[in-house]
Amino acid sequence: MLAMDQGVVEEWLSEFKTLPDSAVSTYAASLKDKGALVPALYKVIRENYSDLLEPVCHQLFEFYRSGEPQLQRFTLQFLPELLWSLLSVSAARDPHTSGCIEALLLGIYNLEIVDKDGQSKVLSFTVPSLSKPSVYHEPSTIGSMALTEGALANHGLSRVVYSGPHLQRETFTAQNRFEVLTFLLLCYNAALSYMSSTSLQSLCQLSSRVCICGYPRQQMRRYKGINARLTVTSEFLVQLIAGIHYALCNGEVDLGSKALDDVLYRAQLELFPEALLVGNAIKSSLHSAALKSNNKEGARSIQVEITPTSSRISRNAVTSLSIRGHRWKRHAENQEVCVDGEAAVGGVAIPEINVTGVSGDRMPNGDSLRPRPDGRSPADGDMMGATSEVSMDPRGHDSSIRLEVRRQKSVRRMVENEGSGSASTGRNQY
Repeated sequence: MLAMDQGVVEEWLSEFKTLPDSAVSTYAASLKDKGALVPALYKVIRENYSDLLEPVCHQLFEFYRSGEPQLQRFTLQFLPELLWSLLSVSAARDPHTSGCIEALLLGIYNLEIVDKDGQSKVLSFTVPSLSKPSVYHEPSTIGSMALTEGALANHGLSRVVYSGPHLQRETFTAQNRFEVLTFLLLCYNAALSYMSSTSLQSLCQLSSRVCICGYPRQQMRRYKGINARLTVTSEFLVQLIAGIHYALCNGEVDLGSKALDDVLYRAQLELFPEALLVGNAIKSSLHSAALKSNNKEGARSIQVEITPTSSRISRNAVTSLSIRGHRWKRHAENQEVCVDGEAAVGGVAIPEINVTGVSGDRMPNGDSLRPRPDGRSPADGDMMGATSEVSMDPRGHDSSIRLEVRRQKSVRRMVENEGSGSASTGRNQY
């Protein structure tokens, strides 16, 4: 560590000790003007054997315990680097060099899991109602949703708890390590819009190192750090992916893409379905051209695809016109089959009676071009044609079909009787 950086850190440590409580807010705002302080603190954290590491961790914890939002965010920006220092030291089995980092992380964890009254904090959200607009939908495209008594009674009851309550932790163990680290990442992701580009880069580097160390991909990435495999959990990877997604949409395209690929690589090896689902969903929704156009100094945001709100009618949509055409076609087929079958019985031709005007060629308005049995043209039978229209009432339409079937049966009986009577007369004469 350079002497200049060491001097900057020592000056920073001495400033806050003599600072009165009334000037904490002013001091927090002035930290942005100290451009050389943040890189110097990163160097101290990366050097596990630095003499300044312990006072720096103590100072960062005092910042977080003060309750000032700007000071808390100042501490949170170093969280990815602190997590990697802890994990790398744990993998090297040298816990004595990470005692101050463990104390800092446990202190932040114990402060965040309780509210102002000291009660266990439960993080939850309410499932949104489709009757209210959001960035994903418009209620007008779904249809009217009446507020019934049952809907009002169940309003606000769909509450989903995604974190908590958590237990107080006094030390890190193999069992609770990633439970604590996952919750700390959740707190970090809640303040992503305030993080600097250096912090986002540190998050991407943390994700890649945790996922590839000890695996063949480490040789491809040419990372010469630790070679031991680090144990991870699915929840921890999901929180990493959430931070990577934000970094991808805010200027860190190269590091973010590599980190996302490395996390998916590790999730495939470990068979973590949650991490695979979230990571592949983000990867499939990214557009390289749109991401590269983002400016690191611009507004902080995450890109989402919004469903278009314009109403669209499918070509196969069921309408009254399509139902009417389907009925015409079905009745025409049934009538043709019935007439053809009856004409073949006894070799006697049965006159075709077309009441509904289905068979034959059609005009644009649905009238038939075939001449009627009485010699009149379709235009002459307006009154009869009016009765042949398909009724909009299904019951009236079915009754007209039954009457037509009865009429055809009576005609068929008359023709059969006439044919049988003429045949018997011929036999008697013979």
